[in-house]
Amino acid sequence: MTLSRFFLPRLCAFAVLFMLVGGARGDAIQDIGNLLKQGQQAQALEQVDKYLADKPKDAQGRFLKGLILTEMNKSSEAIAVFQKLTEDYPELPEPYNNLAVIYAQQKQYDKAKQALEMAIRTHPSYATAHENLGDIYARMASQAYDKALQIDSSNTSAQTKLSMIRDLMGSNVRHGQSSAVTKPATIVAALEPKMTTKPTEVKPVEARIPVTKPVEAAPVVAPTVPPVKAATAADVTKSVEAWATAWSKKDVKGYLSHYAADFKTPSGESRAKWEADRAQRIDKPGVISVSVEGMQVEAEGANKATARFRQLYRSAKLKTSSRKALVLVRQDGKWLIQQERIGN
Repeated sequence: MTLSRFFLPRLCAFAVLFMLVGGARGDAIQDIGNLLKQGQQAQALEQVDKYLADKPKDAQGRFLKGLILTEMNKSSEAIAVFQKLTEDYPELPEPYNNLAVIYAQQKQYDKAKQALEMAIRTHPSYATAHENLGDIYARMASQAYDKALQIDSSNTSAQTKLSMIRDLMGSNVRHGQSSAVTKPATIVAALEPKMTTKPTEVKPVEARIPVTKPVEAAPVVAPTVPPVKAATAADVTKSVEAWATAWSKKDVKGYLSHYAADFKTPSGESRAKWEADRAQRIDKPGVISVSVEGMQVEAEGANKATARFRQLYRSAKLKTSSRKALVLVRQDGKWLIQQERIGN
C-alpha cells in the first residue's frame, strides 16, 4: 500500500509542523502544497526545486520536497532530504518521524524505531511519534511471533499473540505482507494557511432592571464569570506570560522557577536531567522569542487550573506555532507549572 493511499487521505490530517510564512514565500509554498494534494508530484517537485534554488536553506521547502519524493516512491532521495534536515535542525521531530515512515515501508524496523526515539527525545510530547513507535513495536513483535511459529508450528501461545496483533493492526498485517504502519508529518502553513486560532471575544452581560419595578424587587443577576475564577484566570495568564518572557530572555533560572516541585517531566526522566536538557537548549547561541496568543484558562478549584494557548517560537533558524496546554497549581501564592502538553 502506498504512502498516499494509507497515510495522506488529506494532507493536513496529521499536521504537526506549523512554520510561519508570509507574502510571496507563503504563496509559493502553498502552491506547491496544492500540487502535491492534487497528485501532481512531478510538477510539485519541479516547483519546489525552483523555490529551493533561491532559498537552499529554507527548512519548510526542504521538508516539502521530502514529502514529494516520498509520494513519488523515491525513498533514497527522500531519506537524504530528511536526514540532512535532522542535521541542520536537530530540534525538529518531524524529519525523524518521516524517516521512520520510509524505513517502516522498507521493513527496516530497527532504523524506524531509532528515528522515532530521536523524535521523542527531541520533543517528548510529540504524540504522533509515540503512536508510531507503538506501531513499530507491534510490527517487530509480529515478526518475532512469525519466526517462533516457523520454528515450532505447535506453539499455541505464539499463535494466540500473533492473532491478537493482527487483529490490533487490522487486515493489512498478514504473514509475508508489508505495509507502512506510521503516520508522516505534513506542513499546515503550506496547505491550510487560514488555520490561525483566534481567541473568542467574551462580551459582558449587563444586568438590566425594568423601570416598571421598584429597585428592591429587581432580580439578582449572577455575573457571567465568578469573581474568584476571574481573578484566577488573570493570575494564571500573568504567570504564563512571565514564563514566556523568562524563556525569551534566556533567563534559565527564572524560566525553571515557573515549574512546580512535582512537575511531571514529559518523558519520565529525572527532574535534574530535564532541567539540564532545558538549560542546554535555552543557552544555545542566538536570540529567541516566545509569546502566547489566545489564552483560555479553565479553573479546577481554587488551586489548580489549565491554560490553553498558541505558542509562537522564533529564532534565527526556526519559526513555529503550536497549540499548548499547561496545568498549573498554586503553591505558596504562586501559579507554577505541574504539567505541559503540546497539541491540546
